Amino acid sequence: MLRINQVKLPPDHTEGELKTAILKALRIQEKELVEYRVLRQSLDARRKSQIVYSYTIDISVVHEERLLKKLKNKVQIVSDKSYQIPVHGTEILSHRPVIAGAGPAGLFCTYLLAKEGYRPILLERGGAVEERQRDVQKFWDTNVLNAQSNVQFGEGGAGTFSDGKLNTLVKDQYGRNRFVLETFVKFGAPKRILYEQKPHIGTDILIEIVRNMRKEIQALGGEVHFHSQVTNLQLQENGTKRCLKQIELNGDELLPVEVLVLAVGHSARDTFQMLEKQKLSIQPKAFAVGVRIEHPQQMIQKAQYGTEMADVLPPAAYKLTENLENGRGVYTFCMCPGGYVVNASSEDKRLAVNGMSYHDRAGVNANSAVIVTVTPDDFATEHPLAGVEFQRELEEAAYRAGNGYVPVQCFEDFCANRLTKELGEIVPQMKGEWKFANVRSIFPKELSDSLEQGIRAMDQKIPGFARADAVLSGVESRTSSPIRIVRDERMESGVSGIYPCGEGAGYAGGITSAAMDGMKTAEAIIQRFSNLS
Repeated sequence: MLRINQVKLPPDHTEGELKTAILKALRIQEKELVEYRVLRQSLDARRKSQIVYSYTIDISVVHEERLLKKLKNKVQIVSDKSYQIPVHGTEILSHRPVIAGAGPAGLFCTYLLAKEGYRPILLERGGAVEERQRDVQKFWDTNVLNAQSNVQFGEGGAGTFSDGKLNTLVKDQYGRNRFVLETFVKFGAPKRILYEQKPHIGTDILIEIVRNMRKEIQALGGEVHFHSQVTNLQLQENGTKRCLKQIELNGDELLPVEVLVLAVGHSARDTFQMLEKQKLSIQPKAFAVGVRIEHPQQMIQKAQYGTEMADVLPPAAYKLTENLENGRGVYTFCMCPGGYVVNASSEDKRLAVNGMSYHDRAGVNANSAVIVTVTPDDFATEHPLAGVEFQRELEEAAYRAGNGYVPVQCFEDFCANRLTKELGEIVPQMKGEWKFANVRSIFPKELSDSLEQGIRAMDQKIPGFARADAVLSGVESRTSSPIRIVRDERMESGVSGIYPCGEGAGYAGGITSAAMDGMKTAEAIIQRFSNLS
C-alpha cells in the first residue's frame, strides 16, 4: 500500500475529479490504479481566495516498485496497522467483571470485554438513553431536575448531549483511534468520520449509536443494568494490599466483585466523596471554568471562509487561545457550530451549562465555551476534592444569579458589570429557560477580568468576537474532571481490583480519548485474566 499527501481540490469537486487528481499526481493511467482510500480530508482555508480540500490517499497500484522509483519522495510505503486485542491472561476470575458508568470509556471497555468472552456487567446510575432523552427534555421544558438522569448522568455519558466531536490529540500507535471510529460507523455513524480531519456526529446520531452498542454488548453475553449506582465498596486486607471484595448498589444490594472498572464520568461527585472516604489515592488537578459565548454562525462563516464562500462551505468552527500577563490561559473549548447552549445541571440548586449540536449543525448561532485555567492553588484547601467544591461554589452562584434559570448577559454589560436589560441582534439559542443576570458576578474578580481580556484579544483573530451584543451564559464548570484517581502501569488503583478509567478518573478529555482509555483498561484486564466463556 502506498500513500500520497496534499492532493488538493476546490470545495465543489466531484468524486470523479478526485480520482482524476490521484491519477495525475501518480502519473499513471486508470487501468494501473487498483484501488484507493481516503485516509484524511481537511479544509485549508488559510487563503480565503483559494480555499481547497486537501487529501491524504492510500492507494494500491499494479506496479508498486516501479511507481516508487519514478516518484521517489512523493509517495511512501505504508502498512495497514489494524488494532489488535492482546492475548488473554491466565488468572482465573471468580466473578464477572463490572464496569461502573456507561459513558464512552465504560461502553468501549464493556464492548471489548464482551467481544472477548468475559461476559461483563455494565452498571449505569442513570437511565437508558431513550428514557434519559425524555428526562432531559422534561428538564429543559419545566426546569425540574432529575438528579439521576440528566445531561451528565445516563447511558452515553455527558458527551451524548454535546456536539459529538470525535477528534483527539492523543498520540495513537496501536490503532485504538481508528477502532473507535470504525465502531461508531458500525453502529450508525456516517462513514466520512473515518477520514474527516475534525469528525463529529451530533447528539441525534450519537444517541442511536449508544443504543446499538448496548444491544450488541447484550448479544455478546454482557449485561447492562440501569438505575444502578455504586454507592460503597467493601474491601479486605490481603497481605500488605487492600483488595476489593464487594460493591454496594443503590445503598442496599451487595454484589461480589473482584474487577471493578470505575468509568463514572467527570460529574460523579458523590462517587468521588465515597472513594475518598475509602482512602483511594485521589489528587486534585487543574481544569478550567468560564462562560458560553454565542455569535451568529454567519459571522463565523465570513470570518473563517470569507464572504464569497460563507454560504457554500460547511458550518465553520474555530479554536482560539490567549496567554494573559497575569499568567492565566484563556481559550475556547467544545465549540459548537450551528449549535445550542444547554442547561447541563446535575445537582439541586447548582447550575452548569454546556454546548450541543445536532448532526446538521443547522442552528443560527455558533457557541463555544470561553474558559480560564484554574489550578489547585486557586482552591480554598489542599483537600483532594477541593476542586469539586470550587466548581460547586461557582454553580451555586450561577443558580442564584439566574434564580434557577440559565443566567444570560451581553458582553458589553459583562464588561461594565451591569445587568443586561435587552438583547441586541443575537438571540440566545438555548435548551432550557434563561434569564437576564449579571454573569460576571458569578466569578472571582481575577477570573472575570481574565475572561474579559481573553474575549477582547480574541476579537483580533475573529472580528466581532467581542461585539457588544455577544451573548454570555454561565457557568461552564464541567470542562474536565477536577480530580485524578491514581493508577499504576497495570491501570489499577492502590486497591487491588479497582481500575480507574476515563475522563472522570482524570485520564481523558472528550469522547474519543475516553473511549480509547476504556479500551486500554479492557486490554489490561484481558492480559491479566482468562475469559469466562
